[in-house]
Amino acid sequence: MKLRPVLFRCIVTLGTLFAAGAASAKDLKVLCLGDSLTEGLGVAPDDAWPSVLEKELRAGAFPGIKLINAGISGATAASGPGRLKWHLKGEGKPDVLILELGANDGLRGQDVAAMKKALQEAIRAAKAASVKVLLAGMMVPTNYGKEYALRFEKTFTDLAKEEGVALIPFFLEGVAADPKLNQADGIHPNASGHKIVATTVKKHLEPLLTP
Repeated sequence: MKLRPVLFRCIVTLGTLFAAGAASAKDLKVLCLGDSLTEGLGVAPDDAWPSVLEKELRAGAFPGIKLINAGISGATAASGPGRLKWHLKGEGKPDVLILELGANDGLRGQDVAAMKKALQEAIRAAKAASVKVLLAGMMVPTNYGKEYALRFEKTFTDLAKEEGVALIPFFLEGVAADPKLNQADGIHPNASGHKIVATTVKKHLEPLLTP
């Protein structure tokens, strides 16, 4: 039994649209906006977690995905909104934002409320541009007291709930304070540490890469 020409053309058209949609779902752009932990201070560019993760995702279900390493050493949360707005301009707008900022604020004992306000502004700018957000949670030592450390950590969980965005509970899970996975400064991951960070981020990022 032969299909009528009109019906056949409809089926072909639907198939083409489906294939195009499937391809575009894989050709995603992920902006990794962060500090030295994202930039990969002290390791080769290919060993920084954005590069490691991009390779892993491309080898799997997302062969066309691109992770943009927008890490700047020394950056604080205050830099987030302005830097993000620059990346949102033009046709290169990302599909997903991984927001990894705040560690330097905590290490310097800066005001937690000010940090939260800056991160919130960046998150809302991303949401307004229809960009999905993955917030990287941070922890700090108790150098400035236990109360400060608790308020600092809680800021990220509170923000994720208030803004309805995905959260990595602790960005350096399994890496922080391990001499084998960090450089001599005890703060920045070495190449092995970055591989673990990539695995952590991947677990929370993948659910955001599908419609």
